[in-house]
Amino acid sequence: MITGDAAYIKQLNRGLLLREISDQKKISRAALSKVTGLNKATISAQVAQLLEEELIYETEAEHYAVGRRPIMLSINEKAGYVLGADLDKGAILYHVSDLAGNTVLNEKKIIETEDYEAVLGILAADIEMYTSRFAEATYGLIRATIGIHGTVSNDEEILFVPKLGWRRKSIKSDLQTRVSIPLTFENNANLSAYAERVFSHQQSDHLMTVILSSGIGSGMIIHGELEKGHHGYAGEMGHMIIYPEGRPCKCGNSGCWERYASESSFFDHLAEELGESRLTAPDVQQLLEDGNSTAQKHMDSFIRNVSIGLNNVINLYNPETLVLNSDVLSWCPRAIERIKDNLVSNVSTCEEICLSRLGGNSCVLGACALSIQTFLNISHLTLSN
Repeated sequence: MITGDAAYIKQLNRGLLLREISDQKKISRAALSKVTGLNKATISAQVAQLLEEELIYETEAEHYAVGRRPIMLSINEKAGYVLGADLDKGAILYHVSDLAGNTVLNEKKIIETEDYEAVLGILAADIEMYTSRFAEATYGLIRATIGIHGTVSNDEEILFVPKLGWRRKSIKSDLQTRVSIPLTFENNANLSAYAERVFSHQQSDHLMTVILSSGIGSGMIIHGELEKGHHGYAGEMGHMIIYPEGRPCKCGNSGCWERYASESSFFDHLAEELGESRLTAPDVQQLLEDGNSTAQKHMDSFIRNVSIGLNNVINLYNPETLVLNSDVLSWCPRAIERIKDNLVSNVSTCEEICLSRLGGNSCVLGACALSIQTFLNISHLTLSN
């Protein structure tokens, strides 16, 4: 039995009700009492408060067999909005969703600078622009969560962003003073893992997502919670060494996984062998569709190197669900089957290995979901998009 002062218990009950209303989409007061164990008086008082705050609204049930149709409660998804941002080299992807996780806008902004202060200026201007755009909602633009392609500490400071060359930046305090809504900063792979849990794999309490893009990052859900490690730096799987004394890496080591199994390494080494200065995604897709032998050889090598790293990851963490986020793998019809064929260990297995259906939006979807959970102050969130 949970005990505490009245204000604390009231806050716990509020969170419990908001979680159930959010998860169920539509639920009656009687059903709320049954699933939460709260008495009718508590339900009545809490619901009245939430209605007054315009966080929920009432509708009549559409179909009901006998007697009066019950009044159903739902989250007022249009009461406010949240902003997610994926800050990467050369671009920022912005995503706004309502309180039910529905997409309102998704916009990519190309940026031509890597200068820290210049990027902060762009972020500040854009956040204030979006804040103004959604100001008419009851709660306006509530907060923003920004994904960083690098190591972010538990107190939301940047240790290192390899692609931008940023080291030891107090990004939260530097940007928070320039905008009018609360900010959260998190590693992009952590946000992607959170998105997979909230939107796609809601029953999986042990989930790992591995993002194969310009580098390799991973996020972990363990016992239903995001696992970030002692300092917040967990998940840097791309810097696991798979070939001792192999290709040099920006991290200072040699033979790192991402030097062999990131999409950028795949593109670079394929272009080099073909004598091209660079290859675009459509170029590579066309080569694979045409059955180009060099492209096929590099795809074989790519899948083998992805599998080597995944074998280590599975043995270390024993995830129930392993989600791979990769455009290149999606171009190979049997990529997942081939990876599974390479994972023959009798020591540790994974119940599900799949490609992400969220793709390049996983970070911003996770960012918006985290902002929604923070605003509603609930312990668990389930959304559809």
